[in-house]
Amino acid sequence: MGLARNINQEPKSNKTSVRKSDLKVGLLFLAPSILLFSVFLFYPLVRTVYYSFHITDITGEQSVFVGMENYLFLFQDPVFYESLKATFLFVLYTVPTSIGVALFLALLSNEKLKGIGFFRVIFSSTMGISAAASAVIWLFLFHPSVGFFNNVLNSLNLPVVQWLINPDWALLSVSITTIWMNLGFSFLILLGGLQNIDQTLYESAAIDGAGYFSRLWRITLPSLSPTLFFITTVTLINAFQSFGQIDILTGGGPNDATNLLVYSIYKEAFVNYHFGTASAQAIILFVFIFILTILQFKFAERKVHYQ
Repeated sequence: MGLARNINQEPKSNKTSVRKSDLKVGLLFLAPSILLFSVFLFYPLVRTVYYSFHITDITGEQSVFVGMENYLFLFQDPVFYESLKATFLFVLYTVPTSIGVALFLALLSNEKLKGIGFFRVIFSSTMGISAAASAVIWLFLFHPSVGFFNNVLNSLNLPVVQWLINPDWALLSVSITTIWMNLGFSFLILLGGLQNIDQTLYESAAIDGAGYFSRLWRITLPSLSPTLFFITTVTLINAFQSFGQIDILTGGGPNDATNLLVYSIYKEAFVNYHFGTASAQAIILFVFIFILTILQFKFAERKVHYQ
């Protein structure tokens, strides 16, 4: 009996020691990532939460603990509500349009057409252009006197538009720029998803007499749903974090029409030196993105069909 107990106990002790050894090795491999995340993600997040409960001086050092006053001030500030409104309108303009246009171009590029490789390169080329360079290009296109768009309107005897100066057009103009900037990444990911769909599904559907739109609705979109879910999540988060093109094109104006939350945080912190309220805005933005991402995973993922 004693011998049997020893035999039964040895594998357990060996398994425990193996697990501990694997854990140590795993932590060793994860150590560089954990260190980087701690320095550049976790620590800044904790400090931002800490600053949001304080009033700071011009150097950013906390001076007075005020609790929730920074948050209460923001929710009583009409400028903050205008910033929220502009942010959600911007997301509404850019996310569905960007994904829709990228999907259309990906479907077109997935067809076996002569010279389609050239157009694939053109459609994905915006990935190689920085946000600053893209914004400068569109700054010239939107120029009120020598810009391409107003020259086209002039040639058609139509009134010119003050694209970046008129509050009614500024947010739409920045949205168009953002859609163009995000197009390359979304297009490339969706094209990759289309090319990974099993072609035998299309062959079977064609034998059954299914038309193009029937195959698109019943095969392509369900098979592409994991890729669409990924693109939607990433594009949504990127839209909330847009900054570079706004800084170059409009500077948050005119009349705060393009003063999105990220740009408002920047101005509050590095122009007005109100680091406490800027940190509170950053936390509010984080909560918005976190809630929307959770809702997306909870509801949108139900319609995702994994093969």
